[in-house]
Amino acid sequence: MFERHYVKTIVDRISETNNPLMQVVVGPRQTGKSTMLGQALAKIDTEQFFISADDAIVPSEEWLQVEWQQARNATRLGSRPVVLVVDEIQKVPHWSLVVKSLYDADRRNDTPVRVVLSGSSSLLLHKGLEDSLMGRFELIHSPHWSYLECSQAFGFSFDDYLYYGGYPGASRFASDDARWISYIREAIIQPTISQDVLALEDIRKPALMRALFRLGATYSAQELSYTKMLGQLQDAGNTVTVAHYLDLLDKAGMLCGIQKYDAKEVRRRKSSPRFMVYDTSLMTASSGIEKSRYLGEPDLRGHLVESAVGARLLARASEEGLSVYWWREGTKEVDFVVSKGFDSLSAIEVKSGKEKGQSGMADFLSAHPSAKRIVVGGAASGACGVEEFLKDEVELFY
Repeated sequence: MFERHYVKTIVDRISETNNPLMQVVVGPRQTGKSTMLGQALAKIDTEQFFISADDAIVPSEEWLQVEWQQARNATRLGSRPVVLVVDEIQKVPHWSLVVKSLYDADRRNDTPVRVVLSGSSSLLLHKGLEDSLMGRFELIHSPHWSYLECSQAFGFSFDDYLYYGGYPGASRFASDDARWISYIREAIIQPTISQDVLALEDIRKPALMRALFRLGATYSAQELSYTKMLGQLQDAGNTVTVAHYLDLLDKAGMLCGIQKYDAKEVRRRKSSPRFMVYDTSLMTASSGIEKSRYLGEPDLRGHLVESAVGARLLARASEEGLSVYWWREGTKEVDFVVSKGFDSLSAIEVKSGKEKGQSGMADFLSAHPSAKRIVVGGAASGACGVEEFLKDEVELFY
């Protein structure tokens, strides 16, 4: 079975003898988090407990407390460490408060239970962590599978990856487009929106949420002002509501609005977002456009290639501490601007074959001379290949 490099990270973290922090594996649905945890546990000799809220008849607070106590008992009065992995933790009511109480008690009593949490709802996990567990955990990200991983694990060609994206469970249906589309829509998109995003109490217009996702997926790699969004969405409400819903889709790992790069934070927040899917399959499965047309028509393929580059940057952002923007002044634009810290900046232009506005690379570099120029695709001197970039073989900064 294929093993992602995140497995080693999990093994290294839970093997540390001087690290009391909980490890939380987060990422979009169906990216293989549970599989990675199983692979990691198979590599360690420490006594371990793997429990899942899916296996409990009633995943209650009492159930979690009982299972946690079993792990404590296995430490033999604190004489040896025990690893406790709780999967689908978000299904336990008030889970973050229960975990906080149990974890804090273990720290006070010096009980060597090493805790790993995971779940299918990235959004609900983040909410619980932000509400109650600040300072008590480290994150291990499980993003969508990269082109390199899909080519090694499933034999995907570049075109396969552009269209089918990086959901490992969907790869088995790559030879049957109708089944593949059905899987993406019914096993990934629908549960993520219905069970994760709409599970929050402040979602008052579920139809608007679904319509916003469809619109954003269709316009991935394109700018769309909030005013234009309101014009295309029925029952749109106001721009504040739309912006809030887009933020929730972002946290769920489905769709985000990349902001324009500007030295002033206030101007960034007021700018029109550029839609970007976190995986190209969300774009292709939502469109209803057949594979041959998506890959064959220059304009459609261009948006797909640009979305693949953007999605890879977003995946790397969570791991490497990057911020991803785009830039435009008048008719001149730069597809992506990536920053890290205060002194690392790159400007990325994607030559994808579709018609675009005038390149603003020269203007951007004139205003930001320390930025690194990266051209992805095309035949210009110094350009890198799209496949090369998607395999992370291109250094983003000087």
